[in-house]
Amino acid sequence: MYFDPAVSMRPAPFARSPFKSLIIPRPIGWISTVSKDGIGNLAPYSFFNGVSDDPPMVQFCPNGSHAEGGAKDTLQNVHDTGEFVFNMVGHDMTEAMNISSGPVPRAEDEMVLAGLAAAPCEKVKPMRVRDAAASFECVHVKTVDLPSGKNGSPNSLVIGQVVGIHVRDDVINDEGFVDVMKIKPLARLGYMDYTVVENQFTLNRPT
Repeated sequence: MYFDPAVSMRPAPFARSPFKSLIIPRPIGWISTVSKDGIGNLAPYSFFNGVSDDPPMVQFCPNGSHAEGGAKDTLQNVHDTGEFVFNMVGHDMTEAMNISSGPVPRAEDEMVLAGLAAAPCEKVKPMRVRDAAASFECVHVKTVDLPSGKNGSPNSLVIGQVVGIHVRDDVINDEGFVDVMKIKPLARLGYMDYTVVENQFTLNRPT
């Protein structure tokens, strides 16, 4: 079938829009920031990925607004401080990640709410999730304002340069590679569905 998204994102026979169910799996950008007043924030974003490795850069999209009005805490904090941290979500942190996704008051720190231990970074002020398999310290490079949603909801793409990387020692194998099977990264599918990386295969490029 074919459908025009400008006409409808949920044409028959779909019960809900299939868009995000067809861009899968998506890594979860678990982003920690700190406000200009020193209040920590932690939120997961499923529109997240790397965009360059030299220099190393990542991007995420904090689309929508805060429940109390105005920009989401993450976007506001990045603009106010110029810094953020990406924390990798392993399968063992699924419940904590879900808790941090809720509509939390601006004055509350989701890392505390989710019962997560925080650890300081080397080059940026936001705290990182101490037990995450990896954390990237990032400085803000650019925010791209995207077309708003049909209801006027704002959309933004935030790009950050990675200036520091933390990797948990136990996920590095004896050959000097990251052991994905020890991390079991969590990834987003569509609707309320997720998946876990539990198998992998190697495929060399043609020479």
